[in-house]
Parts: sequence; C-alpha cells; structure tokens
Amino acid sequence: PSCWYPCFPTDLVTPVKSFLNILDNLSIRCPVKECDEEILHGKYGQHLSGHKEMKDRELHSYINKGGRPRQHLLSLTRRAQKHRLRELKRQVKAFAEKEEGGDIKAVCMTLFLLALRAKNEHKQADELEAIMQGKGSGLHPAVCLAIRINTFLSCSQYHKMYRTVKAVTGRQIFQPLHALRTAEKALLPGYHPFEWNPPLKNVSTNTEVGIIDGLSGLP
Repeated sequence: PSCWYPCFPTDLVTPVKSFLNILDNLSIRCPVKECDEEILHGKYGQHLSGHKEMKDRELHSYINKGGRPRQHLLSLTRRAQKHRLRELKRQVKAFAEKEEGGDIKAVCMTLFLLALRAKNEHKQADELEAIMQGKGSGLHPAVCLAIRINTFLSCSQYHKMYRTVKAVTGRQIFQPLHALRTAEKALLPGYHPFEWNPPLKNVSTNTEVGIIDGLSGLP
C-alpha cells in the first residue's frame, strides 16, 4: 500500500466493484512522448503495451522484472511452511473455536477432503475418509508387530521399510514404530488389565508394572 503500513497480504481486500467501475471509466492522458491520447483507465495497460518506447513505458507502468520464483508449499521446510500458512492457520483456528469446539484437525481434514473431491480424486478421498473414521486400509499395529518379529527386523530396519513403503506407494500400509510399541504393551502379559477378586492384602492394584514373574513367592 502507498502508506507503507506493514501488513499481511490477506489483510488487503479488493475494492468494491462499483468503485473499480468508476476508476476504470476515468479518462487519463497517455504520458508517452508525442502520444497525448486520452484513454480510459481500465484500458490504459493495453494501450501502453502498444508503445515501443520501453524507457518511457517503464516510467509509467509496473513491469515484472523477475526475481526469485515462489517455491511450492510442499517443497519448503516445515518452519517455512508454518510461516507461509500462519495467517491461514489463525483463520482456521478462529473458525474451529467458533464452529467446531476447537477441533482444528477435523476442519483441516474436511477442507482436504473437499479439495480432493473437487478434483475428482475420489479414491484418495475415500482412503482419507476411512482413516478419519478409524477404518484405515493399512495393517493393524499388532499385525505389523508380528511381521517385524517373525522377519527378525530390528526397530531401525522396520522404520526404514515403513518409510520406504510410505514414500513409494503414498499410503501408510505399515504402522509407525510408536503404534507397534503401544500394541506390544497391550499384548505383553504384564500389561493385560486384570483385578484380583476379592482383592489381596498388601498387593498393589496397579497393573501397569511391566512383566510379572508368575513364579514369584512360590517355594
């Protein structure tokens, strides 16, 4: 803006159509030497492009001199992506708090779904919707854990396979390591939820204690 007040691009709004119509219908005199033709403001750019005097033309109209091209959002670092999207994030957060009880994830996922469906990418949209509803097409964490153990893969080897498959197929078929660790805890005997009935004296009711030695206390 001419006032040089610092602001974000989304703070700038297009003037109302009635104002733009009045502006475009204003007559202005061409400043190029030996022309002096009167043109409507709306057709000024088109008129100016017909002049060959580049030196004069640069004085009176904006010319894009190039510069660094704007990088695609997905090619940026996470920090740069957050910086580029900070105004949009603020708007989505405000909307989520007002309309969806603060559920920003649901708003973003729904926006993504609508974008996919608008481009007729229904297969991807269906997969995303299934994941959102907990019906993902990937393998269950317990199945992934069994695969890792039965194929003698270390955690790092499994993680490498998980990343490779995700990068090549574009889908999360295998579950990440943290999901396997959670499944492992649930499957280990020491983490199985149980309670003594009736409760035993001097024995803790806490079951989150790791692997229990079943022979403890026996002669």
